[in-house]
Amino acid sequence: MFALARLLVMGFFVLTIVYICLSLYSRAVRRGKLEAEWREGGTSGDTMEDFVQEGLKDYDGSLRRKLILGVYIVPICVVSFIIYATNFM
Repeated sequence: MFALARLLVMGFFVLTIVYICLSLYSRAVRRGKLEAEWREGGTSGDTMEDFVQEGLKDYDGSLRRKLILGVYIVPICVVSFIIYATNFM
């Protein structure tokens, strides 16, 4: 039982680090794309910073942002299946 608790705590810790890194990277890429779009022209807003902030606000509610939570879901499902398959199949 202690081994399972240790696996869960360490797994959660590692997955949280991966989630934070992936989230920050994705946000930085989106910021870069918004800045490039501003430089190309044809955008609304007074300044580049206002345009980027508005775009990042839209990004925070997007599906892509929510898909990053798969970092938690996929490994947990895979490990659960491996444990089940090893013990009961």
